[in-house]
Amino acid sequence: MTKKVVLVVEYNGSEYKGWQAQKFGVPSVQENLEKALAIIANHPVKVVCAGRTDSGVHASAQVVHFETDVERSERAWTIGVNTYLPTDITVVAASSVSDDFHARFSALSRRYRYVIYSSAFCPAILAKGVTWTYKTLDVAAMEAAAKVFLGTHDFSSFRAIGCQANTPIRTILNFDVQQLGQYIVLDVRANAFLHHMIRNFAGVLMSIGAGEKPVSWAKQTLEAKDRTKGGITAPPTGLYFVDAQYPDVFNVPKRPLGPHFLPYVDEPVYELPS
Repeated sequence: MTKKVVLVVEYNGSEYKGWQAQKFGVPSVQENLEKALAIIANHPVKVVCAGRTDSGVHASAQVVHFETDVERSERAWTIGVNTYLPTDITVVAASSVSDDFHARFSALSRRYRYVIYSSAFCPAILAKGVTWTYKTLDVAAMEAAAKVFLGTHDFSSFRAIGCQANTPIRTILNFDVQQLGQYIVLDVRANAFLHHMIRNFAGVLMSIGAGEKPVSWAKQTLEAKDRTKGGITAPPTGLYFVDAQYPDVFNVPKRPLGPHFLPYVDEPVYELPS
């Protein structure tokens, strides 16, 4: 009897050309995960994720599902699968889920964190895990600018030229900017995201934080609905998929908000969108 299993997966995307499996010889997170799962399941496995990540982008809690007709313990789907994965990909949770669950289509929201490291010197440790700037950033100005993006808007100024989404309309549910020591974290939750959307947010906010542009530039860029008005696309190194929210009925495993090197911050409980 076929059943569905949901996994929570952590990965360092530095050595991969993104989440999605591609042509032979192009390293991807999906391909490595499917190969490891197939060994434990003893049959080919195809996985579906909550939100595909680009080349060099990481995840602390990517949610995936797959179908299988074999009985395996949660330990087998985690520790067993991890035995066959490279060290930069780890399954951190697994559970059975109802047949009507879908990692992508059942998600009510997705959440990313963009981590900036502000220091005179580029970090040797986490060099590919953060976005480094030698500039001193005004976090209050970045926070004020970020609030412009809250709500439902046409985000054409923040989508990649090659974005294949049917519409540029998205709803930003939360957008917080906070400083944790030398880390500045952009924390964004939305119903869905456009291609390069968060990295383009980061490019605009870093320019504002550095004093190169006024806070009002965020609104001007949004209202322009023109990617050429949106400034640079920030590097992928600081971007993490950190959470996907689902209706409680599915009982999807939850993990502490990552990435794990950040100090823990007690935060308000966000309501699920209706």
